[in-house]
Amino acid sequence: MVKSYGSKKYEKPYDKAVGNINKIINLLQKNYPEAITTSLNYKNPFELMVATILAAQSTDKQVNKITPFLFEKYKSPADFANADLLELQKDIKSTGFFRNKAIALKQCAKDLIEKYEGKVPDNIEDLIKLHGVGRKTANVVIANAFGKQAIIVDTHMLRISNLIGLTVNNDPTKVEFDLQKIIPDKLWTDFSHKIIYHGRSICIARRPKCEICPISEYCRYFND
Repeated sequence: MVKSYGSKKYEKPYDKAVGNINKIINLLQKNYPEAITTSLNYKNPFELMVATILAAQSTDKQVNKITPFLFEKYKSPADFANADLLELQKDIKSTGFFRNKAIALKQCAKDLIEKYEGKVPDNIEDLIKLHGVGRKTANVVIANAFGKQAIIVDTHMLRISNLIGLTVNNDPTKVEFDLQKIIPDKLWTDFSHKIIYHGRSICIARRPKCEICPISEYCRYFND
């Protein structure tokens, strides 16, 4: 039987989860050794940034279906900046929210050209100055394209970090900062990828598979 989660409000994180974070990390590493990078396909930092913007309210799988064609047609920031808006909307329609995304991609490309000579910055402070790039997208880029440590708060991380009890916040930025205090900084990126994989395979939003979850012993949701 699946329990309902969300009716209870907690004032502080779950001590058992926070206190055993190294054990949780070890179990995630043991069970998901393949989860070491994003599942989005890309060849350079700009392609990853575009793909991550497209993945909002969509899935990596769906985005990967269109990016081979998209990146063949639009090869550079200039190509996106100069793209016909309606044509670009048509090209990315299958990812959803295509009107807003097309506008974001065009403006982001223009920002990139005007502010950074068309080169994607390798730090979050500059990345979030680009139109359509929030902290989640910026962290995906610096973690995967530049090999820097970052906490990636996507829908899986937001939900699971609350379920486990590592945070009581629902604001992605607050969750990011909460986790930075708990997770060893050299493992931020790896932990992010492991949790995302865990959310797609075991801790599924509508029906979590608690009976086979490798970290259930330390999870507030399971033990509550």
